[in-house]
This record gives sequence, structure tokens and C-alpha cells, in this order.
Amino acid sequence: MPSYEESYGQQASQAAVTGTGATDTDGAVQAPPDSRSPSELPPAALDLAARLFDLARSGDTSTLSQYVSAGIPKNLTNASGDTLLMLASYHGNPETAKMLLDSGADANVLNGRGQSPIAGAVFKGYDDVVRVLYEGGADVEKGQPNAVDCARMFKRGNCLKLFGVEEGEGTVVDVDAHATS
Repeated sequence: MPSYEESYGQQASQAAVTGTGATDTDGAVQAPPDSRSPSELPPAALDLAARLFDLARSGDTSTLSQYVSAGIPKNLTNASGDTLLMLASYHGNPETAKMLLDSGADANVLNGRGQSPIAGAVFKGYDDVVRVLYEGGADVEKGQPNAVDCARMFKRGNCLKLFGVEEGEGTVVDVDAHATS
């Protein structure tokens, strides 16, 4: 299979690459905004990107792996800031998520809404994906809401246990500070 650059040109490759990302004040990796609008990309590059996102959503690990091996950006994002890993995770595809992580995808890139792949998997109840992401280095405290908060909200005790968090842990309120003398 030809490389991404060979098939779609250096210009398309540069436009599709999101780089390593910037970090926000919490240290979370954010997908950097692309200075080019999608309409400036060649139609073939737009078609390929749409196909790649569909492969991640559908869990077609074998085909997506071939594109990853050919050099597509591992942290490629769509217009919503969702990476291939976010889409694979949110749609319950643990094998695809593992392949992307093993290939160098960043488990901590937040989408345009500040959500992490692991929080999305917790929300959807995909325990196998949560485990893959956690073991692949996902930070359970990144994003809004983060994975721990999602696990508490949706009573995913198995996720809290995996994260090493007790179900009752959380915000500590100093009762004495509110007492009047």
C-alpha cells in the first residue's frame, strides 16, 4: 500500500496532521486547530479522512491498521476534534482502540467538547474498551467530565475499581468550617 503522502500529496498530509497537540492548563493534550479549512483540502483527502473515521467507528481494525502502517496521522481529528481513537472507543471497538494505541495514538487527546476517549467509553458502558484505554495510558482525571466523574455519575463501580477509586470518594466537605459559634 502506498504511503499517505504518496497517495494524497504532501499538502494533504500536512493539512491532516494534527501534530502532537498543545496542552491546556490541566496538561491535557488538545488537538491543535488546523489553519486550513476542510474545503481547501483535495477532495480525495477529504474522502479518505471520512473513510478512516468510518473504519474507526465500525471497528474495521484490519483495514484501518493498513492505513496506519502506511503513515496516516495517528491523532487525525474530524471537525468535532474526535480522533480515530475517540471514535473507536465511543463505538465500543476494543481491538481497534488497542491497535491505535499500540501504533502510537495518544490516549489523552480531548475532543472539541473537552471529552476524553476513556470518559466516552465509561459513559457508553464499554468495560473492555475502558480497560484497553486505561492499560494504554489514558489519564482518568483528564477531560470534562473526566472518566472518574462519569463512572460515579453512571454508577460504573467496575470502572472505579479499575481506576483504584472507591465509590464513596470524592469532594471532602469540612463540616466544622460551616459551623457557627
